[in-house]
Formats: sequence, structure tokens, C-alpha cells
Amino acid sequence: MPWKTSSLLEARQRFVRAALRGFKSVAQLCGEFAISQKTGFKWLQRFRDLGRPGLHDHSRRPKLSPRRTPRRWLKAIAHLRGKNPSWGAKKIHARLRQEHPRARFPKIRTITKCLQRLGVTRPRRSWARRGPKAPRPALTIPKAPNAVWTVDFKGWFRTRDGQRVDPLTVRDLFSRFILGIRLLRHRHEPVRLYFQELFTRQGQPKIIRVDHGGPFAGDGALDLSRLSAWWLRLGIQVEFTGRARPQDNAAHEQMHRIYKADLAAPPAANPRAQQWRTTRWIHYYNYSRPHEALGQRVPAWLYRKSRRRYRGPLRPLKYPRGWLTRQVTGSGYIRWRGRLRIIGRAFGGEQVGFKPVSSGVHEVYFARHLIGLLHDTDPGGMRPARWSKAPKHNS
Repeated sequence: MPWKTSSLLEARQRFVRAALRGFKSVAQLCGEFAISQKTGFKWLQRFRDLGRPGLHDHSRRPKLSPRRTPRRWLKAIAHLRGKNPSWGAKKIHARLRQEHPRARFPKIRTITKCLQRLGVTRPRRSWARRGPKAPRPALTIPKAPNAVWTVDFKGWFRTRDGQRVDPLTVRDLFSRFILGIRLLRHRHEPVRLYFQELFTRQGQPKIIRVDHGGPFAGDGALDLSRLSAWWLRLGIQVEFTGRARPQDNAAHEQMHRIYKADLAAPPAANPRAQQWRTTRWIHYYNYSRPHEALGQRVPAWLYRKSRRRYRGPLRPLKYPRGWLTRQVTGSGYIRWRGRLRIIGRAFGGEQVGFKPVSSGVHEVYFARHLIGLLHDTDPGGMRPARWSKAPKHNS
């Protein structure tokens, strides 16, 4: 349609005016305007039906679209997003599949477009290209519930009355099941009492994964603290992530982000109300929120309590015959060869064993774990030793 003018609307108006005067036939005018007769009769008919507005371009959108998303699904998507502002298309798709197992509901890509039209999604942030991967610690990949528990303190914040709260979070890595969140301070005794409560209710895991922050890690032998040394006494392996590497516990950190978005922005009026909101949120997270890592299932479908029951107070440690033993003071010292020698506060109140390996040299063991080498000629504490296990013995 080669309308020879800078404005299609003006050309159509001139064509219609000339046709309505009747001095020339429509076929002749179409030849002068270099358009087809079909186009000329179309615009003339539109002018007769709609007047001047009829000469504007109309939308080419089809009047009927069999592939258009039905209105009922648009309402359902908007409703789910309104109830769960942090959910994306995958979680909404999983919930629709649960609620309407036999219906033909929109696909994930369609739901994404619907959310974009609603204006509730943000553009994906672009990140810089990553460099070469650095060596990472060998972390255990769980194959069943209670194989690995991940533990961490979420960053502190203040409730609306100005009080500081530090949520201690405990989660099963395999099932993503939150075992508990308690508002505590970074101190050994309240954290230990809370873990006694957890072990009594859920049983014990095989491994607990923590970072190098307190009260989980110390600056002594094997990076142990009093809390992590107690875990070892219970038969639980302690697994530390790399220093300054939160990505080693990425799944746990992602749960912290969701917790902050749902409960800490804004927080509750006071710590008691924040704990109450947290307890309700844990039930929602475990029993209602689908997880992409679980195939859009909820954690409660996969989690089972551990069969490794908590036995309560521990018996004193025993070591093989021929070994010397000492009880570590609360400050982390023992008396050896007439002098005070530092072992570490992590082992305060515990019995440690000394295995002779050569003249004036002993390996120091805490239960079955080698924690250092003690030389009679050294004036201070132990020399460091790599993490290893001693031959099996009763403890």
C-alpha cells in the first residue's frame, strides 16, 4: 500500500474526500493514489461506518484467541501471589498442580508472563562473570534425613520495641525441614540447652554443619568449642564450612533470606511476639511452601525423626590401659610434669588421654579424636595435629 505521503491519515482523508465528491470512480482514484481497489473500498467503508476515527489503524490483535490464558487462572495466579508475595512462577505452578491435579492450568513460562503483567516481579540482577573455582572443603552430601543438620545464627535485628534478637536456626539439609528457630544470644549454655531439647524431640543427626562463628567454633585444637566438643562426645561428627564462605551453606542462607523477607521486614512488636510469629512461619515453611530443590514438594513429605536417640547425661570418658589421663580445668589447663599446660577451653571438665609415642612425646586424645601432640620439652601447650581417629576403644 504505497501511500505517497508523509502521513497515512492525511492520505486516507484525501482519498475519502475525493471518493465522496463523486467526480471520479473509486477505481480511478485507487490508480492515482497507487493503492489496490480492495484497500480503497476498505477505507471508504470504514469512514462510512465509524467516521473520521475509522481512518486510524486498528489493532491487529485477533478477536478470538484459543491459546489465551482463561480469566479463572489469571485470578488464581494473582490470588496465590497476593497470599505469598515471595513465591515465583515455579511455586505457584506447583500449588496449582496440587489443588487442581486434573485441570489444564498454565505452564511456568505463562505464569511468569502473568506475573510480569501484574507488575509484581523484578528484573533478574546481572552478576559479573565468575573466575576460576577455588578449592573447597569436602562437604558431605546427605542421602537421607538426619544425615546432615545445618546450624547457624541469622544476622541479628531489633523488634519494634528496640530489643535485639538473634535467631538460631537448625535445619535438616536433605529434606529442607526446619527443626527449630529460637531467639537466643551467641552463648554456649542457652544454645546447648536448646539442642538438648531438639535431640530429645527429633533424635540426633550423624553430622552437624556449622561455620567458624561462635559458639560453634573456637580458636583451639581442631577449631572446636565447648559446644562442638559436646557434639563429638554425643557421637555427632562436626563439619565446618570454609572460612568466610557462606556459599558452602548456601541452602541454609537462602532460608535465612526468606525468613527475613517474611518476618523481619517489618519485625514484630517484641521478642515474644517475634518468636510466636516464627513458630507459625516454621509450620508454613515445612508443610505448605513448595521447594524447587525437592521437586516442588514440601519438606514434611521427606523428613522423618532420627532413630539415634538422645541418651541424656554422658558417662566419663575411658581410655586404653597404659595411657595417662588428666581432667581439663574449666580454663582449659592440665598439670603435666609439674607445670600447667594448656589443652583448650573446649575440653574444660573433660578427661583427655595421653598415648606415648616416643620418649617425652605423647599424642593427646579427646575420646577417639587426636587433638594434639604434647612434648615434655615445650613450655606451653600442645602442638597441633591433623584430625584423625585413634584405634577403637571403649569410651
